[in-house]
Amino acid sequence: MKKIFFVVLVTSATFFSRANACDICGCGVGNYYIGLLPQFNHKFFGLRYHFSGFTTHLNGDATQFSKDFYQTIEWWGGWNLGKRFQLLAFVPYNFNHQNSDDGVANKEGLGDVMVLANYKVLDVHSVNGSNIRTSQQLWIGAGFKLPTGKFNIDPSDPDIAAIANGQLGSGSTDFLFNAIYNLRINRFGISTTASYKMNSANRENYKFGDRFSASSFGFYSIPISGALINPNLGLLYQSTKSSQLQNSKIDLTGGTVLNGAAGAEISFHRITTGFNVQLPISQNFAANQTKEKLKGMIHVTVAF
Repeated sequence: MKKIFFVVLVTSATFFSRANACDICGCGVGNYYIGLLPQFNHKFFGLRYHFSGFTTHLNGDATQFSKDFYQTIEWWGGWNLGKRFQLLAFVPYNFNHQNSDDGVANKEGLGDVMVLANYKVLDVHSVNGSNIRTSQQLWIGAGFKLPTGKFNIDPSDPDIAAIANGQLGSGSTDFLFNAIYNLRINRFGISTTASYKMNSANRENYKFGDRFSASSFGFYSIPISGALINPNLGLLYQSTKSSQLQNSKIDLTGGTVLNGAAGAEISFHRITTGFNVQLPISQNFAANQTKEKLKGMIHVTVAF
C-alpha cells in the first residue's frame, strides 16, 4: 500500500485539461482532452460534444471587448493492440463564434486531427485478506497533431493573436507526450493524466505556446439495474507559454487556469454515456483581461 500511495501522491500533483481559443490570451486552437476513458477490451468509438466560453475586456478601454463561444463535435476512438499497446485518435469539427467590438465572426469546419500511441508499463492486480481488490495501471505515450484545420491569417494585422485564436486549426504539426495512471480500490477509483504539447511554427511563422496540462478525477461505481453509474469529481490544470510570431513573443498571450469539474459516466452493456461541467477556480490570462467561463462535455461511446 505504501507504493500505491506514493504513486498517487506523485501523479495527483498533476492534472489535465482542454481549452479553446480566447480573444487575446493566445490559449490556442488544436488542443485535446482525454478525460475518463471508457472500459473496453479491444476497441471503442464514439462522439463527444465540447463547449467553452471566454470574455475579454481591455483595462482602461471599455470599448475593446470580446465574447467568444467555441463548440466542437468530435469523433474519438481507441484500440488495444495486444496486451501492452493502445492507440487513441481524435477527429474534431469546430464551430467558432466571436462577438467583439470589431463585429461578429463565425467559422466552422474540420479541426486538427490527433493520434496518440500508449504503452502500458504497469498493470498490477491484488486482493488482500479483507477482500479489498486493488488494481493499478500506468500508461506512457506520445503522438502528433496534424494541420488538418484551416489556418489563414495576415501576419501584419495588429490583432494577430485574436485572429489566430479564431482559426479552425493551428496550421502546424505538433507533438504530444502523455502519461495516464489509473488506481482502483473496490468501487473507488482515481484517473490521473499529465501531458505536454510541443508546438511548431506554421508556414506564416506563427507558433502557439507550448502547453503543459493535466487532470485528476476521482469516481465511485454504483451498480443499478444492470447499469453502472460512475459519478466523478476532478481538478484540471493548464499552463501555456506565450505565442510567437517570427520568433518574437506576442504580448498578452499564454497563461494558467485551474478548473474544478463534476460529472458522471453511465454504462449499460457496451454503451457508455457521460458528461461533465467545469468552472475556473483560479486563472490568469492576458493580465486578467480575459476570463474563462463555463465549459462542458457530453459523449456517447460504444465499446467492444
